[in-house]
Order: sequence, then structure tokens, then C-alpha cells
Amino acid sequence: MKHDALILSCDTATSNCSIALTRGGFENCQVVASLSLNSGITHSRRLLGSIDWLLHESSLTLDDVSAIAVGLGPGSFTGLRISMATAKGLCQGSDKPLIGVSSLDAIAASVASEKLICAVLDARKKEVYGCFYRCSGKDVARRCSEPFVLQPEALAQQILEPVVLVGDGVDAYAAVWTDVLGNKCEKATNRQKFPAADIIGFLAAEKYYNNDFLPVDSAVPAYLRASDAELSLVRPPKEFQVVTEAKTKNNND
Repeated sequence: MKHDALILSCDTATSNCSIALTRGGFENCQVVASLSLNSGITHSRRLLGSIDWLLHESSLTLDDVSAIAVGLGPGSFTGLRISMATAKGLCQGSDKPLIGVSSLDAIAASVASEKLICAVLDARKKEVYGCFYRCSGKDVARRCSEPFVLQPEALAQQILEPVVLVGDGVDAYAAVWTDVLGNKCEKATNRQKFPAADIIGFLAAEKYYNNDFLPVDSAVPAYLRASDAELSLVRPPKEFQVVTEAKTKNNND
């Protein structure tokens, strides 16, 4: 039955590895078991084993699972590829449907506030991935913008009202938020710094009920920006640019 669906969820968009089993529909979702690891061990070495352990400790098997949900990112490119490949492999091996949930949505959904909510994940390169949300009544936080990647200073200058900041980008650029936003800014608790798989399961339940599944063969993470390798294919290295500019100048002379 849809209302009794058991969803296995995982997210490795950040340094935190989060796994959960949740049961029930969107409005009555219950956490069966959850696991969060931030030990410095690479996700590729611990994700699949941790999933096996969580199922075993819950006296469940993959056959009992109704669907598999994965955090789509944005976040660490390597982490996103690991969780997506793992989720797709489990779906292909068990013929289970695949559900994708934005990691930013998962962070924002952990907050209940009448204020503007902004989920921010550290994107490195002095940038953050982010998205704005608002809550309406008892409903979960819903997007009021498209996801973006910005320098934290540029983002802070766009926020003109009291805001709740959530995600690991809060600590990464704490000085920026304090300097620009001052007392307009409410910062996240430890619980809200990373995408949590139990909340991904909660959000995935709504998608499961609506048959909103990803194509297992072609599903990809939500990267938001090109990787360094992809950028190098379209942008010559700095040394080449300098040489080219020098040659152009000499030719003009």
C-alpha cells in the first residue's frame, strides 16, 4: 500500500553520510531507523556497507523496501556521484523505483519558521549553493526561488528581511553573514547543517504517492555548475591565455 511505503534514503552531498529508513505517507511519515556518519572516511568505502548494516539492524531486507530515494545535491561532485551510483545500482538490482530529492530542499524542510529561509551549502571556490524558501501554516518549507550558486557576499546583500540560514555554508562563511546581515540573521543548529536522509525520505514519500520517479538509467545529480574538468575543456589554462595575449599584442605592434 502506498500509505505504508518503506523508503530507503541516502545523501552524501556533503562530508556527512546520511542514511535512513522511513515508513508512511507524506503527512504521517515515521522514521524506522537512521544513521549519520562524519568520520573522515570516504563515502565510497562506507555507504553501501552502512546501508546493509541499517537494513540488518532493522530486521529488514531490500525486498521490504518500496522505493529508494537519493539526495540530488548540489554539493560535492564526488559525493553526489557515489550516492547516485549506489542508489541506481540498488534500484537496478531490486527493480525498485528511484526518487530524487534536492539536498537543499532537505535542509530547508528541517526548519519551521515564519521568516524567510535560505539553505546554503559550501560550494568551495568562495561560493555557496543556495535556495530561498517559505513556510505556509503547518506545511513544509517550499521553494520561492530557483537554486543558485553565488559568492556569499553577493547573496547576503540580496537579503533584505530577517532570515534563517541553514546548511554547512553557515559556518563556512560565518563572518560574512554577521558583517552584512547582523541581527537579521538566525543561524542553523547542528541538526540543520547537513541534508538528513530521514527528511529526504519524508519528502520522497510525497513523490512516491504521486508516482514522481526518476529514470534509473539516465538519472543524474543536480550539480548547478560545471566541474573543473569540464571547465578546462572550454577554457584554456591561464598560461596559454597569457601567451596568446602577448602574441596578439606583438602582432598588432
